[in-house]
Amino acid sequence: MSLGLLCLLLLALAVLGYVLGQRKAISSAGGDIRKLHSLPNFYGSITALSVIVPTAALLVVWLFAEGFVIQSNALSHILPADVPADSSMNLVMADVTRLAAGLATLAGQGADVAALAKDPVALKTALGGAGVAMGHDPNPSMIAAAQAVESTAWLSRLLLTVLALALGVAGAAWGLSRIKPEFRARNETERVAMGLLIAASLIAVLTTVGIVLSLFSETVHFFQLYPASQFFFSASWNPKFGGGSDLGIWPLVWGTLYVSVISLIVAVPIGLLSAIYLAEYASKSVRSVVKPLIEILAGIPTIVYGLFALITVGPLLRDFIAQPMGWGNSASSVMTAGLVMGIMVIPFVSSLSDDIINAVPQSLRDGSLGLGATPSETIRQVVIPAALPGIVGAVLLAASRAIGETMIVVLGAGAAAKLSLNPFEAMTTVTVKIVSQLTGDTEFNSPETLVAFALGLTLFTLTLCLNIVALVIVRKYREQYE
Repeated sequence: MSLGLLCLLLLALAVLGYVLGQRKAISSAGGDIRKLHSLPNFYGSITALSVIVPTAALLVVWLFAEGFVIQSNALSHILPADVPADSSMNLVMADVTRLAAGLATLAGQGADVAALAKDPVALKTALGGAGVAMGHDPNPSMIAAAQAVESTAWLSRLLLTVLALALGVAGAAWGLSRIKPEFRARNETERVAMGLLIAASLIAVLTTVGIVLSLFSETVHFFQLYPASQFFFSASWNPKFGGGSDLGIWPLVWGTLYVSVISLIVAVPIGLLSAIYLAEYASKSVRSVVKPLIEILAGIPTIVYGLFALITVGPLLRDFIAQPMGWGNSASSVMTAGLVMGIMVIPFVSSLSDDIINAVPQSLRDGSLGLGATPSETIRQVVIPAALPGIVGAVLLAASRAIGETMIVVLGAGAAAKLSLNPFEAMTTVTVKIVSQLTGDTEFNSPETLVAFALGLTLFTLTLCLNIVALVIVRKYREQYE
């Protein structure tokens, strides 16, 4: 049974438990709900939760452990002698996974999978016809491992279905058995709901911890293979798979900061001025139209911005500025990516600044106007200084967004890692190189691949510091005016 169908069955069982819980509560009170400690819907809710909570926990734990079990079972069928000399066990396992998916596809098409499994040449031809690309030709060990993956996955889902449905029925029966007029269903429901809220918060925290630990562990592995001094103090980036790489981070950091600064030079004045207009001058009808139109910019996919940079902005800057001034001949440049990225982050500055300016107490404006100041003087000398901490926080949040951008840089700024002051030259950023180093079938045992994790940890640290500063400033602002 598929996971989606199983979830629908468990949801139906929870709904049934809710209905039965309500009815049993009313019947146990002789039809007089005033004899019940809680409203009938709380009795139904605690019965439904008795189904959902344990089965959801089972699904999470089972699905987490299932991958490890399947991989361990598949590895037991692969002989070391069958691992190609130019490959490794990780790449072989990737081929096994694709082979298992290919066998399932062929079985769905009505092919004789058992016969094909005995003939690797015919199997390779059939897989090619099904659109399954293999890194290496299938051998008997890989075929046996793929069949083990299929059989183990099928058995795992069968056991999961049986156990989940049995646990759901048991939970519903247990929930119904507790229903009595004196049962504190509301208190129990709120206690379970509080536990679920705490669990949701812990998931967010644990996800952050997991990200940091995964980056940190692979970064430590990287520095065991590559000197930290060359990574942090070299001004050259020249990765070569196979050895002899120069993996200095400074060209990437320079490109990242250069693009981000240009984007903020574009976004901050436009965003702040538009926020002042919307908050202080625009009528309600104009504000109701203009503000949503500005915020639409935040909903445009970054790949669309990248195409806009590649096709429109880059050629315009090259033809009308860079070439006439003798500054470059490339449409891909820091200026191209910075301008387009600045347009993208305008809503971050505008919307946050607008909300912050509106939060400034009206009494400050009235006092300034009462002393004879003009509206423009009030904005410059009273409103903006009062909102400045929040505005700075909005700018820092926009900077964090710009630093982590990838697609616009890939299409607009190019991929050249260099240290240059010319904004019309092609450069690159940390995020772009993370993607390039992890593209394709990679082995996590070489500095050229593991450097992506060191770059990721560096970028994570940089954006985390910016976010912390922004949150501290915004928190001080809120404490002052709320």
